[in-house]
Formats: sequence, structure tokens, C-alpha cells
Amino acid sequence: MRGLGTLVNVIAILLGSGLGMLCKGGMKEHFRDILTQGCGLATVLIGLSGAFEMIFTVEGNGLRAGKIMLIVMSLVLGGLLGEALNLEKGLNTVGEKLRRLVRAGGDHRFVDGFVTASLVVCVGAMAICGSLEDGLTGNHQTLFVKSVLDFVIVAVFASVYGIGVAFSALSVGVLQGGITLCAVLIAPFLSDPLIVNLSGVGSVLIFAVGLNLLFPGKFRVANLLPALLIPVLYECLKKLPIFG
Repeated sequence: MRGLGTLVNVIAILLGSGLGMLCKGGMKEHFRDILTQGCGLATVLIGLSGAFEMIFTVEGNGLRAGKIMLIVMSLVLGGLLGEALNLEKGLNTVGEKLRRLVRAGGDHRFVDGFVTASLVVCVGAMAICGSLEDGLTGNHQTLFVKSVLDFVIVAVFASVYGIGVAFSALSVGVLQGGITLCAVLIAPFLSDPLIVNLSGVGSVLIFAVGLNLLFPGKFRVANLLPALLIPVLYECLKKLPIFG
């Protein structure tokens, strides 16, 4: 069922927010750490499994190399484009401007909880790649792992900010649901190889997200998101007579 990943993610945020409001003292740090590490390991494994499907193909009783160079070129060219645009900094800047804007009036505690939680659970490769994968292939694994991680995050935030955090479920539903819906609509127009390539490159980014959970701040994953454009460009170039 397409969209199931986002639905589970929304439910996880609501449940996590409820738990956080019950635990006013907040979750103990060592519990947060072990849950984050567990989610990090699961994310790494999901990223690896998806990437291996593109890197290796079964041939007879053995394996042969797949489209390794496409992954390399996607990461290199996409990384250069993302770094030139400095997407990571841009996302952080937008978040800070939004935070300052909504602080201008109203219940600061409610608004801070909503904005802070929304930025954390919506902005990232897992949200984008997981939603694309959900819409294109019906694979929910990435968003299921994200749901567990978001459950922990919003529980912590809700214990501090209160009910405003729960409304970040709306942000997740709109953003991830919108990406999944777009993916479902364009999927019939995409070739099977392109879907496999997009999923493979996305899985490498998810692997990097997992490493960041285990070793914070090692990869600027947002700056690598343009790597998802390279498989599309590759398929377009293949259709030109000169590459026929």
C-alpha cells in the first residue's frame, strides 16, 4: 500500500508526543542514546541493502558488478551541485527564519514546539528518499525506521514544549504524503531501470544518514540530495541518438 510509511510515521509522532507529555521530566539520556544507535544501525543496514541491489546483480551462481560508476558519478556531481548551492546551510537558514517569524506573537511554547519538531522530522534525506521509495516501489522500510526515530525525538521535545510538538505530524503528513503522491503519479512514466537507479542512489544517502546517527555530523547529506537528479539525467542522455 503506497503511503503506508507516512501513515505509520504520523501515528508514531502522535504516540511519541503523547508519551512525552506524560513524561514531563524527559527521557533519560542513556535511553535516548541507545534508541538512536539502534535506529542508526537499522538505517545503515537498510541503506546498504538497497545500494547492493544496484551495485551487484546475480548472474548464474555468482555476482557481477552493477552500476557502481553511476552511483559514483551521482554522488560526485550531485555533491558538487549541492555544495555550490549550499543546501544544508539554506535549509538551516529557512528554519531559523521560520522560527524567528512565528515567535513574533502567540504562544511561544506551542509555536517553538511545533516549529522545532517539524524541522527535525521533515528536513532530511530519510524523509525525501523514504517517501520517494514508498511511492515508486511500495517499500516502506526507510519510513518505518524513521518512524521509530521520530517517536523518540518527539517524545523528548514534547516533554519540554508540550502539545505543539504533536502538530508536527501534520507537517510530516503534508510533506511526505505529497512527495509519495507525486512519486505515485510519475511512476507510470518512469522506466524500471530509472526507478532502480533512483532507489539505489537514495539508499546510499540513507546509509549516510545512518552513519550520521551513529557518528553525528560526519556527512552533509542535504548537500548530496541533488545526486538523485543524476540517474534522471543519465536516462535522458541514453535516449539521445548519439548514445544509442
